[in-house]
Formats: sequence, C-alpha cells, structure tokens
Amino acid sequence: MAKATQSSGRVFFTKEDTSVPLPNLIAHQKDSWREFVETGLSEIFTELNPIEDYTGSKLELRFGKYEFGEPKQTEMYAKENNVTFEAPLQAMVELTNKVTGEVKEQEIYLGDYPWMTDRGTFIINGTERVVVSQLIRSAGVFFTADNVGGRNVYGAKLIPGRG
Repeated sequence: MAKATQSSGRVFFTKEDTSVPLPNLIAHQKDSWREFVETGLSEIFTELNPIEDYTGSKLELRFGKYEFGEPKQTEMYAKENNVTFEAPLQAMVELTNKVTGEVKEQEIYLGDYPWMTDRGTFIINGTERVVVSQLIRSAGVFFTADNVGGRNVYGAKLIPGRG
C-alpha cells in the first residue's frame, strides 16, 4: 500500500522513502559573495597599488585595509521604499609625497554597494534580483568534419575572446 510522509505530502509506492534531499541551491552564490567581500576586493586593491601621479615622481596613493559597514536600512524598508539594500565601503588609504617624504593616512568612503541578503539575492531599487550563472565558452577555433552523402564536409567555428 502507498504511504504518505507527514512532512512532504509525497506519496511513495516503494517500501522505503528514497527521496534525495534537496541540496542548497544558493550555496555557490553565497560562498562566491563571501569570498569577494573577504578577499576579492583585497586582490583588486593589490593590483591597483600603488597609484602614482602622471609623472610617477611626486605622489603615490596606496589602498590598505577595507571594511564594509552595516547596511543603511533593512531589506523590508528597501523593498517598501524602492531603494537599494546597500552597505557603505570604507578603506584606509595612504598618500605619500615623494618630494617631501610626508605620508598621510586616512579612512575614506568609497561608496555604497549592493549587499546580498540571507536568501542570496540583491534588492536593487526595491526589486529583489538574483545572480544567474552563465557558462562561457572558451575562445578559439573549433574545427568539425562530417561525412555527408559520401563527401567529407569541413567547417570551423570562431569564438572571439571578447564580444
């Protein structure tokens, strides 16, 4: 006889409940976001450092430690008022005057950035949005060979690196 489980309301026609538990489908997005916030921005700042004046001999700017503040409003407030759920980003910067040797260090505000919710979504202008992963084909030339009606037909597909 078929049995229904209490929790899911599913009917199974086997002796045992063999359903596979649903995996966490947003784990990848949340992990990727956490990695970006914790280390990704640091790597970008490392690539940028140092920023020098156009002559390269007077001023030098270096980004140091950075930190996201708490979001300015709640998720519900952002949805109800058609605003973005965002958090401010501050970073320590060091400005070095190469001529005088003077070094000034100061925390600066780098802007407000959309902040991921616990559900793995972003709220942009009051609308909840999700990140959709895409597969990107590798750039290069791909050759094909088919035998059509006793004849060999050759082809090539060009996939550009950009565009």
